Amino acid sequence: MEFASTLSAMPTPLRPTGDDAADELLQTNPLALMTGMLLDQQVAIEWAFAGPLKLQGRLAADGHSLDAVTLTAMTEDDVVALFVAKPALHRYPAVMARRAKAMAEHILEHHGGDPADIWTAAENAADLRRRLMAVPGYGKDKTQIFIALLAKRFGVQPDGWQKEAGRFAAEGFHSVADLDGPDAVTALREHRAALKAAKKKG
Repeated sequence: MEFASTLSAMPTPLRPTGDDAADELLQTNPLALMTGMLLDQQVAIEWAFAGPLKLQGRLAADGHSLDAVTLTAMTEDDVVALFVAKPALHRYPAVMARRAKAMAEHILEHHGGDPADIWTAAENAADLRRRLMAVPGYGKDKTQIFIALLAKRFGVQPDGWQKEAGRFAAEGFHSVADLDGPDAVTALREHRAALKAAKKKG
């Protein structure tokens, strides 16, 4: 089962990986975008968001596509095998594989298999936050970042999105939501390093 993408990139689209094919997939496949966000912890941003393209390639080798129906139909062990195959898709590939499968199952059960329904059917930003928080693997920060990402890079800006995105709504370099190219990735790292240094100094 496939769904037409409801993502529409802004003039400064999301480009966190430095790989045109990986970035393009994030902009055209909602599940890839959500999977990249899921993987974005305890690894470099480039690694996390390049993961969906690698996962898609491994699925395609068996004649499958990257979608919620496919991942739900697979056994947990088979999904884990896709993630742990070298090069691994994450520092903790087995853990992330189980979360990715749980996310797919949730999307199939609650959104008919269409990840984009999470934001297209949301009544407002508060509802969007509630719907994202219900997704396995999405906690408070990940949810806020994803709301900011949708607003800044794809123009999905339901009423109240700035409040629900919290500090990630601000201009500057605060998260993957602000990454439209290599220079932005560097700026984000410099910003985080400065914050870390200031915290130690304080």
